[in-house]
Parts: sequence; structure tokens; C-alpha cells
Amino acid sequence: MRARDRDLPAGAGGEHGVEHGIVGIGDVEKTDGEKGRRMLQRFCELPDGVFVWTRGERFYFLGRIAGPCRRDDSAAAKEVGIHNVRPADWHERPFGEHEVPAKVAATFTRGGRNFQRTHGEDVERHTAELWREGAP
Repeated sequence: MRARDRDLPAGAGGEHGVEHGIVGIGDVEKTDGEKGRRMLQRFCELPDGVFVWTRGERFYFLGRIAGPCRRDDSAAAKEVGIHNVRPADWHERPFGEHEVPAKVAATFTRGGRNFQRTHGEDVERHTAELWREGAP
């Protein structure tokens, strides 16, 4: 979770999301026009239960979407620029880079600031196995 319009330390948005029990994206509808509106629509249409990954300063976090989209204009959201949010259930422990599916780590390594899907049956299987290790 990284807002395009903020220059924050790596992982600030992800740690905010885990701390507040949300997953979210920035003001993509404002920063990216029509493309951003489509991205926000896709994010809001994801079914509950979909796995999500985010990255903090040192660790990766695995969660599942757990509710509808809403706007968050709280002071904490403004600080990290994450305003379009959905409730999320986060795994009880963080994961090191060596534990996450390789394609997930590669997606974050590319440094993109987009809401992205990481494709692959192996990614889905590995993610589901990690979730079962002690999810909420």
C-alpha cells in the first residue's frame, strides 16, 4: 500500500493498513484519472476473502479482504495517503522475504505503486498454505 502522491519511508502504507485492520489504495481516481477510477472500481468489486499481500519496512503481511469499500479521511489516512480502504483480516505474524511466494516478492521488488494481481497457481497455493498456519 503506497500512495502515489506521498514520499514516505518504505512500508509506511503497509504498516498503517495492518495496524488499522484495512487494505487500501491512495487517491488513484484523482492522480490517475480514468485509469485510476477503473483501478478503484476493480478494488471495490473484489469479493470478500480475497488474499492480499502488503509490505512493511522489514516484513511482508498476508491478509484477506473482509468488507466493503469506504473512504477514510482520518488524520492517519491523510498522513500515509491511503484513502480508499476495505476492512482486512491480517495473519497473526509477519513473513520474511524467503517465506513469501517468489512472484509476490518480485512484484514488490519492481517498486510499483499500483494495486496489482500476482498471477500463478503456485502463488495461490503457497499463499493459502501460509494463511492456514495461524490465521485469525
